[in-house]
Amino acid sequence: MNLVDAFFADLPTWVNFFVIAGTILVVGLGAHWVVESSSRLAKRFGVSELVIGLTVVAFGTSAPEFAVTLIAAFRGQGDISVGNIVGSNIFNLGFILGGCAMVRAIPVSRTLLWRDGTVLGATTLLLLALIGWDLALSRVDGVILFTLLGVYLGFLYKYRHTVGDGDEDSPVVGEGADLSLWHNGALLVLGLAAIVIGSNLLIGSATAVARTFGISEWVIGVTIVAAGTSAPEFATSLMAVIRGRYGISVGNLVGSNIFNLLGVLGLAGMLHPVTIAPMARVSLAALTGMVFLVLILMRTGWRLSRLEGLILFLVAAGMWTLDFTIHSP
Repeated sequence: MNLVDAFFADLPTWVNFFVIAGTILVVGLGAHWVVESSSRLAKRFGVSELVIGLTVVAFGTSAPEFAVTLIAAFRGQGDISVGNIVGSNIFNLGFILGGCAMVRAIPVSRTLLWRDGTVLGATTLLLLALIGWDLALSRVDGVILFTLLGVYLGFLYKYRHTVGDGDEDSPVVGEGADLSLWHNGALLVLGLAAIVIGSNLLIGSATAVARTFGISEWVIGVTIVAAGTSAPEFATSLMAVIRGRYGISVGNLVGSNIFNLLGVLGLAGMLHPVTIAPMARVSLAALTGMVFLVLILMRTGWRLSRLEGLILFLVAAGMWTLDFTIHSP
């Protein structure tokens, strides 16, 4: 148990419940700042909100996954390192994207599906092949993944002003659209910081509460850690959907998944190769199925309806229920 876990484990259960409630509010406030500032920055620079969601917002909200995965890799905990990313990506697409669509139907642009959806689908298949083949994340695998991230980012930068992202005519949300560049930049940084710090505190407290009630370590990893590191994506995407910023909402989730697979696992593999359990093949196959289900539903009518959101949510819940049944003590 590390120092952070030990700190929360020593706290009374009621204090941890209080911390959980407080950090949810902090993450929500941070998400509000991120959506507002990134929308205004996109307008100011003439960059589509989808690209902002795919890059700045997605990378910022993926910071918890990055920290957990990298630390686990250096500790030689391959199952936690890779499992956190696989679990977080399933959570992003099933519970978060599905949940957001249940709140409000989400229009999907052709650019998002054919450009970014293709990258996500191909990346997931590549990861299934690389890791599923030898049950290891090697340095060569890491270099391949991280290089592909660089290629993808270069492509996004080249076509950053391309219309057709589906939100180019959307008005800037909130008041203060004329705030200075530095003000919006500072608000974005503060929002991301609140999201990342709040989520890490949330994970610590939730893990301590889970252990108090006798939940196994494995179940903690695939549920609380995966869901906790996805808290920033949940808060940011839900806030964006409520405010009608669909490009930021969907772009954040798709971009986070791409960054998790190419950036986080790529860097982890380069810095500290790990081996993983055979069960990873099942989880990677489940993630691949989830990704292509999302892409198919996005294509039907170029939107994710409330019913389709419910389908994604139930599929993810079914995957997790099966996981609990197999691995719970």
